Amino acid sequence: MIFIMIYCFSFILLSKSSLKTLPVLNRGVKKLSSIPWLCRELPHFLRKSMIAITSFQVSSIMPFLEPISSKQENVQQIEEISLLDLPELALECILERLSPAELCNLSGACVALREKCTSDHLWERHMKQKWGRLIGDAAYREWQWHIASRKRPTLLNGTKQKEVFGYVLNLWPLTWKRSENLGIGSGRRSCLPMDSIMGWYLAMETGKFWFPAQVYNRENGNVGFMLSCYDAELSYDSSADNFKARYSPRGRRTIEDNIEWDRLRGPPVDTPAHVLHVSDCLDDLKPGDHIEIQWRRNAEFPYGWWYGVVGHLDSCTGNKSHCQCYNSDTVVLEFKQYTPGSRWRQTTINRKDHREIGNAADGFYGGIRKLYREEEISVWKRLWPTQVVE
Repeated sequence: MIFIMIYCFSFILLSKSSLKTLPVLNRGVKKLSSIPWLCRELPHFLRKSMIAITSFQVSSIMPFLEPISSKQENVQQIEEISLLDLPELALECILERLSPAELCNLSGACVALREKCTSDHLWERHMKQKWGRLIGDAAYREWQWHIASRKRPTLLNGTKQKEVFGYVLNLWPLTWKRSENLGIGSGRRSCLPMDSIMGWYLAMETGKFWFPAQVYNRENGNVGFMLSCYDAELSYDSSADNFKARYSPRGRRTIEDNIEWDRLRGPPVDTPAHVLHVSDCLDDLKPGDHIEIQWRRNAEFPYGWWYGVVGHLDSCTGNKSHCQCYNSDTVVLEFKQYTPGSRWRQTTINRKDHREIGNAADGFYGGIRKLYREEEISVWKRLWPTQVVE
């Protein structure tokens, strides 16, 4: 135990003094006050020191240490201690504070650390933190289909190793070369299961996995798609921190580049783009409510979600005190991004018998979802066009 305390205390002093002369260590060294303090200080050193990341042994830094005492010329060799000798709780605390890049680096140190650094519980937090807003049930199903269609059982065999860890190679070439010597990709206990969360995270990070999500104002804000949101397959570009989108193969096949994060969302409902959404809010609709409604040009095209508000009937004065619109079976939907008099400005639906309505000239309106959360409404307001659309 005393060796572990000396080891950890030396690491912390070394990180603060940049490998300058350390104070004398003797048998009177005090025990560390608490494990949380260790967890707070030690990761800072691990991030700064490539030596610590690649070897994690005291022997790697011993040449930098001066003798414990000038009077003791024959100092007893301190037993070599591994980071893995730390208490399990302390080690877990350290690993939880590391970034995805650091976990990838650390996994190249040895087999034991590789098994710990690739565990699902560590990567689940990173997955939710970065991708949680975009991925949903559809993305998970797509990933399951993706891994089931692969003939090889692991992501780290042969050429797949280079694909999955390509971005690690770009960021840490020296560490990658060292990790190769430790057996990553060699086939001995180095296989990362394809259904692991780390595998999913890295497949998305490298852009190898195209996942389903939705894009606001598709095709760079084309006026024909103003205040709409369409399903697409997305691929992430980590170098530019933006996305490429492939829109539905039915209708006009389109690819769009350089899509920023603020134009994306995960599908709010689990309804495919060619399926009519079952509306469960029709009885609750009243003037002033914010809604999204499915619309498509014709049966060959996918639905997109279009933003609108519930308006007043022509027979209503618009006075809230006397409004009876919510008692009528007819519901007026307004799309105020279009000029008054435009054929796209307004439509009506029957709340008691709503189904797809429309024609070849005006397109077809489908299911409706009412927006309850201010977060969703604020996104549409932020995307509002600077000029009214004709």
